[in-house]
Amino acid sequence: MSTVLPGRYTADFDRSLVVFVIGMRINRFHRIGKWLPVARAMGPMISELARNPQSGFLGVETMLRGPRTVVMMQYWRDFDSLEAYARDRDQKHWPAWTAFNRAVGSDGTVGIFHETYAVSAGAYETIYGNMPPFGLGKVAGLIPATGKRNEARSRMKAATEG
Repeated sequence: MSTVLPGRYTADFDRSLVVFVIGMRINRFHRIGKWLPVARAMGPMISELARNPQSGFLGVETMLRGPRTVVMMQYWRDFDSLEAYARDRDQKHWPAWTAFNRAVGSDGTVGIFHETYAVSAGAYETIYGNMPPFGLGKVAGLIPATGKRNEARSRMKAATEG
């Protein structure tokens, strides 16, 4: 477990970014042969991305939503980088995607989802109180939420002023 940082912090990040929320939902637990390969596919992709700083991948936060659903919140430099990775047939995503479509397709055993948000610099703010590094703060680093970063509106403004 990560060390809790007492006090209030904000992410040390002031650029545009893409937030990519992706996940899976197990609809039929007894069909392990269908959902286990899907569950196992994401870890190697994240490792591949983390080893390549040029990919545009900034980092990830993984969360469980009950026993059926896994959600990953990924942070990317820009949409072009995310799309390039998704379409690159020499990277791990493409074969995993085609394998999913062959094995599961629309049979209903496993649900998948993603949402993509392009966020302009200054159009987001973060706060972490008495937390271990988390989310964008874990990805970008943390700074104390003091002075001009004390209130949400000020943090939004600070993101564009640096």
